[in-house]
Amino acid sequence: MPEQLVFAMEVTLNGLMTGVMYALVALGFVLIFKASGIFNYAQGVMALFAAMTLVGIQQGRVPFAHVINEIFGTDIHYFGWEVPALLAILLTVIVMIAFAYLVQRFVFKHLVGQEPIILFMATIGLAYFLEGVSDLMWGSEIRNLDVGLPQGINDWIDVTTFEALGYGFFIDNLDIAATLIAAILVIGLIAYSQYTKNGRAMRAVADDHQAALSVGISLNYVWVLVWSLAGIVALVAGIMWGSKSGVQFSLSLIALKALPVLMLGGFTSIPGAIIGGLIIGVGEALFEFAIGPMIGGATENWFAYVLALVFLVFRPQGLFGEKIIERV
Repeated sequence: MPEQLVFAMEVTLNGLMTGVMYALVALGFVLIFKASGIFNYAQGVMALFAAMTLVGIQQGRVPFAHVINEIFGTDIHYFGWEVPALLAILLTVIVMIAFAYLVQRFVFKHLVGQEPIILFMATIGLAYFLEGVSDLMWGSEIRNLDVGLPQGINDWIDVTTFEALGYGFFIDNLDIAATLIAAILVIGLIAYSQYTKNGRAMRAVADDHQAALSVGISLNYVWVLVWSLAGIVALVAGIMWGSKSGVQFSLSLIALKALPVLMLGGFTSIPGAIIGGLIIGVGEALFEFAIGPMIGGATENWFAYVLALVFLVFRPQGLFGEKIIERV
């Protein structure tokens, strides 16, 4: 088997794994947009906030330590204990649910019926506010995140793949774990939306707000639920990206890479977010492998956006999005 073909197969597999990571962020966008029509620019910052909160809880850090020390002249940074990973994740989930309630109670409850651009601008303000709160709560240092996920090159795949031909694949254990977790998460979200009372309420609100109100469905409750689910998805994405590259403020920029994913898959489709992520991940990896060396490399920075632009021209609703028909 030609060596270049083996390398291309390895690049494809790693692209699929990276695409799953993109899709995890895009899922949060889809959940909120589908139920409320709000494009949540703050989704990437939510992943950052969730990851920083998880690390802070794990390490027993004192929230707002810098502010407290400045005001009272103390020098306290840690409580003196460490929290097990599973308990820290559960506590972070509670924090993200509380965040969802506060966002709905103090922001979007007062913007019901406003134009989409106003809601979008509100999420931009929310993103910068949350980024500032993250800095005040936990500081801006880069931190390692370890929740027990396997990391490093998978030895079994490396040893056994094309062993007779002298070739091997280099696949990261963390990418494999992320793929499995993403698959479980998507299956769980689809099952939740299809077979539970709350899931049916979410779909009813997504279809028609007024009709949902007329049958006794609380919009406030559904939107808190949706933002809570988006917060949990952001936590999962933050864990994966934080474990891979460290918890740092650049983590919030992964939301930008989720935009092409949404344009390809559609803003209202959970499976579309996954398919779009896989297409972007594989596409940019193969393009860099085949074309990148000819044009100077670094094509991962722009390939996804060019591909999304092509989709916008020929299929604006994405592969799985609902075509919008307005009657005049």
